Amino acid sequence: MKALRLLAVLGAVGFLAACSTDLDRIRTTEASGGTPFTQALTTEYRDLAVFEADEMFDWRDAGYYARRGLAAAGGEVVQPEDPANRDLPADSLGEITDVRGRLLAALDGGARDNKAALAARAQARFDCWLEQQEENFQFDHISACKDELLAALAELEAAPPAVEAPAPAPNVYLVLFDFDKSNINDAAQAVVNQVVADFGANKSTAISVTGHTDRSGSDAYNEKLSERRSDAVREALIAAGVPAEAITTAWKGEAENAVPTADGVKEQANRRAEIIVQ
Repeated sequence: MKALRLLAVLGAVGFLAACSTDLDRIRTTEASGGTPFTQALTTEYRDLAVFEADEMFDWRDAGYYARRGLAAAGGEVVQPEDPANRDLPADSLGEITDVRGRLLAALDGGARDNKAALAARAQARFDCWLEQQEENFQFDHISACKDELLAALAELEAAPPAVEAPAPAPNVYLVLFDFDKSNINDAAQAVVNQVVADFGANKSTAISVTGHTDRSGSDAYNEKLSERRSDAVREALIAAGVPAEAITTAWKGEAENAVPTADGVKEQANRRAEIIVQ
């Protein structure tokens, strides 16, 4: 009998020595390798281990958290504690099992990579909840661990904010004119027809038309010519079925050439109306 008691004492001393060694190590361990998740988990388990040792004098759980923290510090992806490892009240098992399933789904679904610190926090709070629920007498501690876990888990499960697709770029069409002309020729009419078709198909609501000229002629003359060109396109659009109130017009004369030229130069690409459909 004395021998058995001696063995029990020696076993307890050995257990405390092992716990103390792990606890001493985790107090000074800073994870530099692994991932952001395992690094954050190291910190979370260290805080739990130190609290259990220094505040609660719970050497068993202090050593347990210390070992989990050291494993995380070594880069191991430590899993949330299995409820089967704890002697938990029967009436708490259903909720704990459900919450662990949700936590694992979030962790395995990318939370370890996308929200590393929050994921580590949720896992540590889950383990804390199990420990406190097993002891089942410090109800404020049980609630604190559980509430912090559920709050972190809700953030992990929250859907990311919807990203609005950028507005599509407006379609730009060019009607080209003959020299010193503002009439809609066959080529110009083909462009107008395409504008009208796209306007209807895309359920567009607005069309802007801007007239331009080349640099042959005076500024005053070209100003008027560019106005006639924008008006001609507007009338062609209306004739093809576009509501008049959907069309706005402007004219730039020989300013803003598509192809820069010297004054007086005739350039087909500059004799144009730009049509923008939005």
